Amino acid sequence: MEEKMTMRERILQGKLFTDECEGLPEERTAAKKRMKAFNESGPEETEKRKALLDDIFGAETEAWIEPPFYFCYGRHIRLGAGTYINMNCNFIDDGQIRIGKGVLFGAAVTIATVGHPVNPRMRGYMYTAPVTIGDNCWIGANVVICPGVTIGENTVIGAGSVVTRDIPENVVAAGNPCRVLRPIGERDEIYYYKDRKIEAQDLEEERRLRKR
Repeated sequence: MEEKMTMRERILQGKLFTDECEGLPEERTAAKKRMKAFNESGPEETEKRKALLDDIFGAETEAWIEPPFYFCYGRHIRLGAGTYINMNCNFIDDGQIRIGKGVLFGAAVTIATVGHPVNPRMRGYMYTAPVTIGDNCWIGANVVICPGVTIGENTVIGAGSVVTRDIPENVVAAGNPCRVLRPIGERDEIYYYKDRKIEAQDLEEERRLRKR
Protein backbone atom coordinates (compact mmCIF):
# COMPACT_ATOMS: atom_id res chain seq x y z
CA MET A 1 0.00 0.00 0.00
CA GLU A 2 1.37 3.40 -0.97
CA GLU A 3 2.37 5.55 2.01
CA LYS A 4 0.25 8.69 2.33
CA MET A 5 1.75 12.18 2.50
CA THR A 6 1.98 14.13 5.71
CA MET A 7 0.16 17.44 6.01
CA ARG A 8 3.49 19.26 5.76
CA GLU A 9 4.23 17.47 2.49
CA ARG A 10 0.79 18.46 1.20
CA ILE A 11 1.57 22.10 2.00
CA LEU A 12 4.89 21.99 0.14
CA GLN A 13 3.29 20.35 -2.90
CA GLY A 14 0.48 22.90 -3.18
CA LYS A 15 -2.30 20.46 -2.30
CA LEU A 16 -5.37 21.37 -0.24
CA PHE A 17 -4.57 21.39 3.47
CA THR A 18 -5.62 22.46 6.93
CA ASP A 19 -3.12 23.58 9.55
CA GLU A 20 -4.36 22.34 12.93
CA CYS A 21 -2.24 19.19 13.20
CA GLU A 22 1.36 17.90 13.14
CA GLY A 23 2.55 20.62 15.52
CA LEU A 24 1.72 23.47 13.12
CA PRO A 25 -0.32 25.50 15.66
CA GLU A 26 2.55 25.23 18.14
CA GLU A 27 5.03 26.41 15.51
CA ARG A 28 2.88 29.45 14.75
CA THR A 29 2.62 30.27 18.45
CA ALA A 30 6.41 30.07 18.84
CA ALA A 31 6.80 32.28 15.76
CA LYS A 32 4.42 34.87 17.21
CA LYS A 33 6.53 35.02 20.35
CA ARG A 34 9.67 35.66 18.27
CA MET A 35 7.77 38.25 16.24
CA LYS A 36 6.61 40.04 19.40
CA ALA A 37 10.17 40.14 20.79
CA PHE A 38 11.53 41.60 17.56
CA ASN A 39 8.76 44.17 17.15
CA GLU A 40 9.20 45.38 20.74
CA SER A 41 13.00 45.70 20.49
CA GLY A 42 14.50 49.18 20.62
CA PRO A 43 16.25 50.95 17.73
CA GLU A 44 19.54 50.96 19.67
CA GLU A 45 19.43 47.17 20.19
CA THR A 46 21.03 46.29 16.87
CA GLU A 47 22.83 43.16 18.11
CA LYS A 48 19.68 41.90 19.79
CA ARG A 49 17.66 42.49 16.63
CA LYS A 50 20.23 40.62 14.55
CA ALA A 51 20.04 37.63 16.90
CA LEU A 52 16.24 37.73 16.88
CA LEU A 53 16.15 37.77 13.07
CA ASP A 54 18.50 34.79 12.90
CA ASP A 55 16.12 32.98 15.25
CA ILE A 56 13.02 34.05 13.31
CA PHE A 57 14.36 32.73 10.00
CA GLY A 58 16.23 29.77 11.47
CA ALA A 59 19.37 30.83 9.63
CA GLU A 60 21.86 33.68 9.66
CA THR A 61 20.56 36.69 7.77
CA GLU A 62 22.32 39.78 6.47
CA ALA A 63 19.07 41.60 5.71
CA TRP A 64 17.86 44.70 7.58
CA ILE A 65 14.23 44.85 8.72
CA GLU A 66 12.43 47.80 10.31
CA PRO A 67 9.87 46.78 12.95
CA PRO A 68 7.05 46.09 13.04
CA PHE A 69 7.37 43.04 10.79
CA TYR A 70 4.68 40.37 10.54
CA PHE A 71 4.76 36.74 9.41
CA CYS A 72 3.17 33.33 10.07
CA TYR A 73 6.19 31.07 10.60
CA GLY A 74 9.32 32.97 9.62
CA ARG A 75 11.18 29.73 8.94
CA HIS A 76 9.73 29.59 5.41
CA ILE A 77 11.35 32.91 4.42
CA ARG A 78 14.83 33.23 2.91
CA LEU A 79 16.40 36.66 2.42
CA GLY A 80 19.50 37.53 0.43
CA ALA A 81 22.30 39.73 1.78
CA GLY A 82 21.71 43.46 1.67
CA THR A 83 17.93 43.23 1.44
CA TYR A 84 16.03 46.02 3.23
CA ILE A 85 12.44 45.66 4.48
CA ASN A 86 10.66 48.79 5.66
CA MET A 87 8.10 48.94 8.47
CA ASN A 88 4.70 47.23 8.54
CA CYS A 89 5.50 44.53 5.97
CA ASN A 90 3.48 41.31 6.21
CA PHE A 91 4.89 38.06 4.79
CA ILE A 92 2.28 35.28 4.95
CA ASP A 93 4.68 32.37 4.70
CA ASP A 94 2.60 29.21 4.93
CA GLY A 95 4.39 28.51 1.65
CA GLN A 96 7.96 29.33 0.69
CA ILE A 97 9.16 32.93 0.16
CA ARG A 98 12.53 33.35 -1.56
CA ILE A 99 13.99 36.85 -1.86
CA GLY A 100 17.30 37.64 -3.55
CA LYS A 101 20.15 39.98 -2.67
CA GLY A 102 19.84 43.75 -2.43
CA VAL A 103 16.04 43.85 -2.65
CA LEU A 104 14.32 47.00 -1.33
CA PHE A 105 10.82 46.85 0.16
CA GLY A 106 8.77 49.97 0.82
CA ALA A 107 6.47 50.17 3.83
CA ALA A 108 3.41 47.92 4.20
CA VAL A 109 4.21 45.36 1.49
CA THR A 110 2.22 42.12 1.71
CA ILE A 111 3.48 38.82 0.30
CA ALA A 112 0.89 36.04 0.40
CA THR A 113 1.76 32.42 -0.36
CA VAL A 114 -1.56 30.93 0.75
CA GLY A 115 -5.04 31.03 -0.78
CA HIS A 116 -8.47 29.42 -0.44
CA PRO A 117 -10.67 27.72 -3.05
CA VAL A 118 -13.24 29.97 -4.75
CA ASN A 119 -15.92 27.32 -4.15
CA PRO A 120 -17.56 28.45 -0.87
CA ARG A 121 -18.11 24.87 0.27
CA MET A 122 -14.34 24.32 0.10
CA ARG A 123 -13.33 27.66 1.64
CA GLY A 124 -12.14 26.04 4.87
CA TYR A 125 -9.24 24.48 2.96
CA MET A 126 -6.03 26.27 1.95
CA TYR A 127 -3.31 25.81 -0.65
CA THR A 128 0.13 27.34 -1.10
CA ALA A 129 2.15 28.57 -4.05
CA PRO A 130 5.70 29.92 -3.51
CA VAL A 131 6.77 33.53 -4.16
CA THR A 132 10.21 34.32 -5.59
CA ILE A 133 11.78 37.77 -5.98
CA GLY A 134 15.09 38.16 -7.83
CA ASP A 135 18.18 40.17 -6.88
CA ASN A 136 18.11 43.99 -6.80
CA CYS A 137 14.37 44.45 -7.12
CA TRP A 138 12.57 47.46 -5.68
CA ILE A 139 9.08 46.75 -4.34
CA GLY A 140 7.17 49.99 -3.65
CA ALA A 141 5.02 50.80 -0.63
CA ASN A 142 1.67 49.00 -0.19
CA VAL A 143 2.36 46.44 -2.93
CA VAL A 144 0.48 43.12 -2.64
CA ILE A 145 2.20 40.06 -4.12
CA CYS A 146 -0.14 37.11 -4.60
CA PRO A 147 0.61 33.36 -4.33
CA GLY A 148 2.77 31.77 -7.03
CA VAL A 149 4.30 35.00 -8.35
CA THR A 150 7.91 35.28 -9.55
CA ILE A 151 9.48 38.72 -10.07
CA GLY A 152 12.66 38.86 -12.14
CA GLU A 153 15.88 40.55 -11.01
CA ASN A 154 16.33 44.35 -11.11
CA THR A 155 12.62 44.96 -11.63
CA VAL A 156 10.70 47.85 -10.02
CA ILE A 157 7.12 47.32 -8.82
CA GLY A 158 5.29 50.64 -8.40
CA ALA A 159 3.63 51.58 -5.11
CA GLY A 160 0.15 50.21 -4.52
CA SER A 161 0.38 47.51 -7.19
CA VAL A 162 -1.33 44.13 -6.90
CA VAL A 163 0.93 41.51 -8.50
CA THR A 164 -1.17 38.54 -9.62
CA ARG A 165 1.16 37.04 -12.24
CA ASP A 166 4.88 36.74 -13.01
CA ILE A 167 6.79 39.92 -13.89
CA PRO A 168 10.00 39.61 -15.97
CA GLU A 169 13.43 40.99 -15.09
CA ASN A 170 14.67 44.52 -15.87
CA VAL A 171 11.30 46.25 -16.18
CA VAL A 172 9.17 48.85 -14.42
CA ALA A 173 5.71 47.46 -13.64
CA ALA A 174 2.70 48.87 -11.81
CA GLY A 175 -1.07 48.77 -11.48
CA ASN A 176 -3.93 46.56 -10.36
CA PRO A 177 -3.43 44.04 -11.76
CA CYS A 178 0.28 44.82 -12.09
CA ARG A 179 1.53 45.01 -15.68
CA VAL A 180 4.79 45.92 -17.38
CA LEU A 181 5.02 49.63 -18.23
CA ARG A 182 8.47 49.76 -19.81
CA PRO A 183 11.94 48.21 -19.74
CA ILE A 184 14.71 49.65 -17.59
CA GLY A 185 16.87 51.34 -20.23
CA GLU A 186 19.29 54.05 -21.30
CA ARG A 187 17.27 56.92 -19.86
CA ASP A 188 17.60 55.37 -16.41
CA GLU A 189 21.37 55.68 -16.78
CA ILE A 190 20.93 59.46 -17.08
CA TYR A 191 17.98 60.34 -14.80
CA TYR A 192 17.24 59.06 -11.31
CA TYR A 193 13.80 60.72 -10.94
CA LYS A 194 11.78 62.51 -13.63
CA ASP A 195 14.15 65.24 -14.97
CA ARG A 196 16.74 64.95 -12.18
CA LYS A 197 20.06 63.91 -13.70
CA ILE A 198 22.64 61.52 -12.26
CA GLU A 199 25.76 63.71 -12.15
CA ALA A 200 29.27 62.59 -11.22
CA GLN A 201 29.97 65.78 -9.23
CA ASP A 202 26.81 65.33 -7.18
CA LEU A 203 27.65 61.70 -6.41
CA GLU A 204 31.16 62.69 -5.34
CA GLU A 205 29.71 65.30 -2.98
CA GLU A 206 27.39 62.69 -1.48
CA ARG A 207 30.30 60.28 -0.92
CA ARG A 208 32.32 63.05 0.75
CA LEU A 209 29.47 63.85 3.15
CA ARG A 210 29.00 60.15 3.91
CA LYS A 211 32.57 59.93 5.26
CA ARG A 212 32.11 62.70 7.84
